[in-house]
Amino acid sequence: MAQEISIAGTGSTAKVRNPIAVAVLVVVTLGIYLVFWWYFVNRELADYGRAKGTDELGDNPALSTLALFPGALVIVPALWTTVTTFQRVQAAQRLTGESPINGWLGLVLYLVLSPAMYGYMQSGLNGVWKGQSAAGAEPVPAA
Repeated sequence: MAQEISIAGTGSTAKVRNPIAVAVLVVVTLGIYLVFWWYFVNRELADYGRAKGTDELGDNPALSTLALFPGALVIVPALWTTVTTFQRVQAAQRLTGESPINGWLGLVLYLVLSPAMYGYMQSGLNGVWKGQSAAGAEPVPAA
Protein backbone atom coordinates (compact mmCIF):
# COMPACT_ATOMS: atom_id res chain seq x y z
CA MET A 1 0.00 0.00 0.00
CA ALA A 2 1.19 3.52 -0.77
CA GLN A 3 2.44 5.68 2.06
CA GLU A 4 1.00 9.20 2.19
CA ILE A 5 3.34 12.05 3.09
CA SER A 6 2.38 15.66 3.76
CA ILE A 7 3.85 18.12 1.30
CA ALA A 8 5.62 20.70 3.43
CA GLY A 9 3.99 24.13 3.23
CA THR A 10 0.66 22.88 1.85
CA GLY A 11 -2.37 21.02 3.06
CA SER A 12 -1.78 18.41 0.35
CA THR A 13 -0.30 14.96 0.45
CA ALA A 14 1.84 12.93 -1.91
CA LYS A 15 2.03 9.17 -2.15
CA VAL A 16 5.14 7.02 -2.09
CA ARG A 17 4.03 4.30 -4.49
CA ASN A 18 5.73 1.04 -5.40
CA PRO A 19 7.32 1.64 -8.86
CA ILE A 20 6.80 -1.98 -9.90
CA ALA A 21 3.13 -1.78 -8.92
CA VAL A 22 2.74 1.36 -11.05
CA ALA A 23 4.17 -0.41 -14.12
CA VAL A 24 2.13 -3.57 -13.53
CA LEU A 25 -1.13 -1.68 -12.92
CA VAL A 26 -0.66 0.29 -16.14
CA VAL A 27 -0.50 -3.00 -18.06
CA VAL A 28 -3.18 -4.91 -16.11
CA THR A 29 -5.75 -2.11 -16.40
CA LEU A 30 -4.93 -1.54 -20.09
CA GLY A 31 -3.81 2.02 -19.38
CA ILE A 32 -6.76 3.17 -17.28
CA TYR A 33 -4.60 3.36 -14.15
CA LEU A 34 -2.12 5.49 -16.11
CA VAL A 35 -4.68 8.26 -16.59
CA PHE A 36 -5.43 8.43 -12.87
CA TRP A 37 -1.76 8.09 -11.88
CA TRP A 38 -0.84 10.85 -14.34
CA TYR A 39 -3.33 13.27 -12.79
CA PHE A 40 -2.26 12.54 -9.22
CA VAL A 41 1.46 12.77 -10.01
CA ASN A 42 1.01 16.11 -11.77
CA ARG A 43 -1.17 17.40 -8.92
CA GLU A 44 1.44 16.38 -6.35
CA LEU A 45 4.16 18.09 -8.38
CA ALA A 46 2.10 21.28 -8.79
CA ASP A 47 1.41 21.37 -5.05
CA TYR A 48 5.09 20.86 -4.29
CA GLY A 49 5.99 23.61 -6.78
CA ARG A 50 3.60 26.05 -5.11
CA ALA A 51 5.12 25.19 -1.73
CA LYS A 52 8.58 25.89 -3.14
CA GLY A 53 7.42 29.09 -4.86
CA THR A 54 8.09 27.94 -8.42
CA ASP A 55 5.90 27.23 -11.44
CA GLU A 56 8.60 24.93 -12.84
CA LEU A 57 6.65 21.90 -11.57
CA GLY A 58 3.47 22.74 -13.45
CA ASP A 59 0.21 24.32 -12.41
CA ASN A 60 -2.60 22.47 -14.19
CA PRO A 61 -2.69 18.70 -13.65
CA ALA A 62 -6.03 18.40 -15.44
CA LEU A 63 -4.57 19.85 -18.62
CA SER A 64 -1.62 17.46 -18.45
CA THR A 65 -4.03 14.56 -18.04
CA LEU A 66 -6.18 15.70 -20.96
CA ALA A 67 -3.04 15.91 -23.09
CA LEU A 68 -2.35 12.28 -22.20
CA PHE A 69 -5.89 11.13 -22.88
CA PRO A 70 -7.72 11.94 -25.15
CA GLY A 71 -4.68 13.83 -26.49
CA ALA A 72 -3.07 10.49 -27.35
CA LEU A 73 -5.55 10.21 -30.22
CA VAL A 74 -3.64 13.04 -31.91
CA ILE A 75 -0.27 11.64 -30.65
CA VAL A 76 1.63 14.93 -30.22
CA PRO A 77 -0.06 16.14 -26.98
CA ALA A 78 0.61 12.79 -25.29
CA LEU A 79 4.28 12.89 -26.27
CA TRP A 80 4.57 16.50 -25.11
CA THR A 81 2.99 15.85 -21.70
CA THR A 82 5.23 12.79 -21.27
CA VAL A 83 8.33 14.88 -21.87
CA THR A 84 7.21 17.79 -19.69
CA THR A 85 6.09 15.58 -16.80
CA PHE A 86 9.41 13.72 -16.93
CA GLN A 87 11.17 17.10 -16.79
CA ARG A 88 9.00 18.13 -13.82
CA VAL A 89 10.07 15.01 -11.95
CA GLN A 90 13.70 15.91 -12.67
CA ALA A 91 13.12 19.51 -11.52
CA ALA A 92 11.48 18.31 -8.29
CA GLN A 93 14.49 16.09 -7.65
CA ARG A 94 16.83 19.06 -8.14
CA LEU A 95 14.73 21.17 -5.73
CA THR A 96 15.03 18.40 -3.14
CA GLY A 97 18.79 18.13 -3.67
CA GLU A 98 18.74 14.74 -5.37
CA SER A 99 20.39 13.81 -8.62
CA PRO A 100 17.67 13.67 -11.30
CA ILE A 101 16.57 10.53 -13.10
CA ASN A 102 18.30 10.01 -16.45
CA GLY A 103 16.39 11.36 -19.45
CA TRP A 104 18.12 9.05 -21.94
CA LEU A 105 17.24 6.01 -19.87
CA GLY A 106 13.67 7.30 -19.68
CA LEU A 107 13.56 7.60 -23.48
CA VAL A 108 14.86 4.05 -23.96
CA LEU A 109 12.36 2.70 -21.44
CA TYR A 110 9.54 4.59 -23.16
CA LEU A 111 10.49 3.20 -26.56
CA VAL A 112 11.07 -0.38 -25.38
CA LEU A 113 8.51 -0.83 -22.59
CA SER A 114 6.67 2.34 -21.64
CA PRO A 115 5.14 1.01 -18.38
CA ALA A 116 8.71 0.60 -17.10
CA MET A 117 9.27 4.31 -17.71
CA TYR A 118 6.27 5.18 -15.53
CA GLY A 119 7.74 3.02 -12.77
CA TYR A 120 11.08 4.79 -13.27
CA MET A 121 9.37 8.17 -12.93
CA GLN A 122 7.65 6.98 -9.76
CA SER A 123 10.96 5.84 -8.29
CA GLY A 124 12.30 9.36 -8.85
CA LEU A 125 9.22 10.86 -7.22
CA ASN A 126 9.54 8.53 -4.25
CA GLY A 127 12.96 10.02 -3.58
CA VAL A 128 11.49 13.53 -3.73
CA TRP A 129 8.70 12.73 -1.28
CA LYS A 130 10.98 10.88 1.12
CA GLY A 131 13.59 13.66 0.87
CA GLN A 132 11.17 16.47 1.57
CA SER A 133 9.59 14.38 4.33
CA ALA A 134 12.99 14.00 5.98
CA ALA A 135 13.32 17.77 5.79
CA GLY A 136 10.37 18.31 8.09
CA ALA A 137 7.03 17.02 6.82
CA GLU A 138 5.32 14.28 8.78
CA PRO A 139 3.88 11.08 7.32
CA VAL A 140 0.09 11.05 7.25
CA PRO A 141 -1.41 8.24 9.34
CA ALA A 142 -3.23 5.60 7.31
CA ALA A 143 -7.00 5.76 7.57
